[in-house]
Amino acid sequence: MEGHNTTSTDFIFTGLFSREETSGLLFAIVSVIFFTAVMANGVMIFLIHTDVRLHTPMYFLLSHLSFIDMMYISTIVPKMLVDYLLGQRTISFVGCTAQHFLYLTLVGAEFFLLGLMAYDRYVAICNPLRYPVLMSRRVCWMIIAGSWFGGSLDGFLLTPITMSFPFCNSREIHHFFCEAPAVLKLACADTALYETVMYVCCVLMLLIPFSVVIASYARILTTVHRMSSVEGRKKAFATCSSHMLVVTLFYGAAIYTYMLPHSFHTPDQDRVFSVFYTILTPMLNPLIYSLRNKDVAGALKRVLGRFKGPQRVSGEAF
Repeated sequence: MEGHNTTSTDFIFTGLFSREETSGLLFAIVSVIFFTAVMANGVMIFLIHTDVRLHTPMYFLLSHLSFIDMMYISTIVPKMLVDYLLGQRTISFVGCTAQHFLYLTLVGAEFFLLGLMAYDRYVAICNPLRYPVLMSRRVCWMIIAGSWFGGSLDGFLLTPITMSFPFCNSREIHHFFCEAPAVLKLACADTALYETVMYVCCVLMLLIPFSVVIASYARILTTVHRMSSVEGRKKAFATCSSHMLVVTLFYGAAIYTYMLPHSFHTPDQDRVFSVFYTILTPMLNPLIYSLRNKDVAGALKRVLGRFKGPQRVSGEAF
């Protein structure tokens, strides 16, 4: 089944499905996760844009988070699934470059967006009376534009340098997609300086939004602590809990991958953590926000109610 029609510029993935005894089960699990992620994020976007009650800054930002999740899981998983069905593991140099760029841009945009969404929660809890001004539509679009700018800057800076190194005869990438650390291991040149620069860049990409998260939630906790109402405290924690859980899942896996020294890494561990934040997180994000959010659940019930209404009327007509 293995495809061998490769050229000298093609790369070969070791992939997730390398063990024959578990490859079928893994393929089924990844397929279910992928289609669940696409459907769940698509439903979130649809509900947020069609239900008037969800036309708020928080849900506006959340709809863009769902869009980013749909995009970046789609840059990796469909090719992986198709390659398994076709019995091949190769990717062209151009395809690897495109995948590398899209991945860096989209994940970078999500880093910044998650960080700036913490500012939205801070304003909602600590400055509720000024919320319409501090989180106006203009501010929301600035947050979206800033997130995309930060992500694309990372992609435009790192992708050309990563892919410009000469690669050795062994072009087997010990991964399931073209992630920078795995690709750089194939370079025939000294990449130490560039890896240091990339490490600093990734640390900044993580620390800048993460510092916004820490600062925002520090102020939120201080405000909640001063609240005399137990009901008010519960409402504040409920408002922030979904975002805190998503941030912990996404940033935690990314910090392991990009901030821990190479001595703490093995190829198998890298693949496991990459699966977590490139495949699992896009599925978990909309589920966390929908399962823990009465507004989203209510919007879904209203949409289903509108859908069932015409059916009942047409059924009664007959």
